[in-house]
Amino acid sequence: MQKQELREGWALICQDKKLKTSVPFSMYYDLLEHGEIEDPFYRDNESEAFHLSEEDYSYTLDFIPDETIRKSNRIVLRFEGIDTLADIYLNGSLLGSTYNMHRTWEFQVKELLTEGTNHLSVLFHSPVRYMQEQIREHGEIPCNTDTLDGFPYLRKSSCMSGWDWGPRLPDMGIFRKVFLLGIDNLRIEDVHVRQQHHSGNVMLNFQVNVESEKAAEWSYRVVIDTPDGKCLNFEDSPMEVKITEPLLWWPRGYGDPNLYNIRVEACANGEICDVWEKKIGLRTMRIRKDKDQWGESFAHEVNGMAIFAMGADYIPEDCLLPRITEEKTKDLLKQCVLANYNTIRVWGGAYYPDDWFYDICDELGLLVWQDLMFACSTYLLTDEFEDNISHEIVENVRRIRHHACLALWCGNNEMEEMVESGFASSPRLRGDYTRIFSYIIPKIIRREDPDTFYWPSSPSSGGDFDNTQDETRGDAHYWMVWHGYRPFPDYRKHNFRYASEFGFESMPSEKTIESFTLPDDRNVFSYVMERHQKSLNGYSKMMMYMSQYFLYPKDFSSLIYASQLMQGQAMRYAVEHWRRNRGECMGAIIWQINDCWPVASWSSIDYFGRWKALQYFEKRFFAPVMISCCEEGMLTQDPNPNARAYDMEKSIHLNIANETTREQTVAVRWSLRDSQSAVIGEEHEEKVTVPALSSVWLDKVNLPHARIRQDHVTYSCIQDEEVISEGSVLFSMPKFYEYTNPQLEVSVDGDTITVRSQAYAGNVELLNENEDWVLSDNYFDMEAGEKQVKILSGKASKIRIRSIYDIAR
Repeated sequence: MQKQELREGWALICQDKKLKTSVPFSMYYDLLEHGEIEDPFYRDNESEAFHLSEEDYSYTLDFIPDETIRKSNRIVLRFEGIDTLADIYLNGSLLGSTYNMHRTWEFQVKELLTEGTNHLSVLFHSPVRYMQEQIREHGEIPCNTDTLDGFPYLRKSSCMSGWDWGPRLPDMGIFRKVFLLGIDNLRIEDVHVRQQHHSGNVMLNFQVNVESEKAAEWSYRVVIDTPDGKCLNFEDSPMEVKITEPLLWWPRGYGDPNLYNIRVEACANGEICDVWEKKIGLRTMRIRKDKDQWGESFAHEVNGMAIFAMGADYIPEDCLLPRITEEKTKDLLKQCVLANYNTIRVWGGAYYPDDWFYDICDELGLLVWQDLMFACSTYLLTDEFEDNISHEIVENVRRIRHHACLALWCGNNEMEEMVESGFASSPRLRGDYTRIFSYIIPKIIRREDPDTFYWPSSPSSGGDFDNTQDETRGDAHYWMVWHGYRPFPDYRKHNFRYASEFGFESMPSEKTIESFTLPDDRNVFSYVMERHQKSLNGYSKMMMYMSQYFLYPKDFSSLIYASQLMQGQAMRYAVEHWRRNRGECMGAIIWQINDCWPVASWSSIDYFGRWKALQYFEKRFFAPVMISCCEEGMLTQDPNPNARAYDMEKSIHLNIANETTREQTVAVRWSLRDSQSAVIGEEHEEKVTVPALSSVWLDKVNLPHARIRQDHVTYSCIQDEEVISEGSVLFSMPKFYEYTNPQLEVSVDGDTITVRSQAYAGNVELLNENEDWVLSDNYFDMEAGEKQVKILSGKASKIRIRSIYDIAR
């Protein structure tokens, strides 16, 4: 098969102008690149930019087909990603129309292709008008109220219609490659490689399907390149291939992510006609659902080992898809690895990521929880809709199923819970939900990928509206902290089997805010700041929590800092608690990793790739060996300083979590100190041995003599004379603690930063001029003395330093 990529030479026809572009392209991206519109992310430009999506747009390409392709028996025009409603014309003839962003579209063009220049035209139709037309014809159906009404009628990335973290910018364009394919004898339609693990060997089973106009004699050979450099060749269309002494693929932290390169060459008449080539990992993967003392487990099991999933939810990296590149995705996922992730959840309101996303996750050893693209809505099931989504799911399952990182397929995001709670009052919509996610989709998954676990919804207890909020089984989304205004220790009341979504909002970095504001906009309740806060009452919730935890910030910069600290502390309470209860809980997936534009949101890395405080907190509480403290004090009992007098418990209960495959022996050291870091009493130390893949509690210690507002406990976990995990806890609210001015100082020697403090300092923040560096540690607590951190990336220019002491002073 011959391929000719049609990448260069495209043009957007706009008001008698031809704006040059190349694949990938989109309407908003091209108009912005050519200076035809203002940046839709700046100030409130989103409002004006939205109206552009109410119009139709035409893209054209003049191209000359390669001679070898033009002489092929069959010629196919292939669009691997087109968004969304488009009519395709070649040399003035209509080839057909597209109506699903999540599908690949092909058109037969041999009879229309000419020898010289050919003219290809793609007419994109407004998604907004289409949604409105569908509502007029079929009526409104319940969907996420943060979005444009009617988005469920269109198989397009849902969040392009808005979300509680994203703008309403429903774009149009071609976001993946376009090819002209020349086919003579045959081409490979599909290859399915299945694994059987027995007695230390792996049997690979091959199912190779080809499409051919002629019943030609054909065969295939298999070439396997092993991780240790061997090349294995198998001729004569092998149905099975045995791999002895296999090098297994493991998630990061549990072993090496070994990959085998599999090449299938389809041959006819002694020639190679087509090639299918992928990397696979040899591993077993399932969800462990066993009855136990807490109910029914829900855990990723890889090669027989139960994994505690640690990571976050992934959304599109940009509203303008042409700006998403393999390099940017790889950088983002490497930031996840730096923060000790082992799992990524691909959220169902977006689109199925590019192949490179899964390739990178394979290479880095990141498990992928894969939602199908249905979210926070109801869908009207018709014959046409069933046919459309069936093609979509078959194509994407076949594209993704070979990846070692693929941990499970999930039918949708939050729809079962919403329907169960009465969101869809119509019996038909409730029935359509069941038909789609309990019959149509699982039947496809069983046929196309029977070796991968299917889960009907997230959250769910297993489907069929069977108590989706049951904490004893399935996965959970927990939002009572943040949306429900409950305090951070509320997480400790819930031992979910797998927390697949929970989060807390914060503001992005100050430099990021400067990118979309004027100086007068930089008030948290200004119109522009509110336009970049898509969650209803988001800033009000943020300020409510801030009033509980911190003194009133002295300026806008301090407000940003305090918001990020609250986010980090909220997630720390959750994840540390669930890791302490490993076995009962087996997953902590935070909402969310990233942003698609500059916005106040739940992300730990903002739109420009700047780490918020949360990303550093994650690095600490996702560490393979982690010490944490379940303290009792004012926050966990009664934070009201005017409450009736009560006997407040002041205690600590230390825990060591070991998410490694070997036993760990550590020294645990802790002490009660005052705000100047003076030790009260004596420093305590003991040796602790923690079995692999477990957590161990130390004895609870009551500290009745500790002063609520003047004292704190600092603790650390030491191995080979190196502190590998540490922290501190207060018995009062941070706003009531009587911090001493730590008089922080900082110096730099090469890539090493030394921080000096004269007293106990809470959540020390280090910023460079552009707020874009990545350090080995940041937003940390420290006692009087010195602490060194490494610069991992970025420049040490104009360093600023502050701590909680500085929020109001």
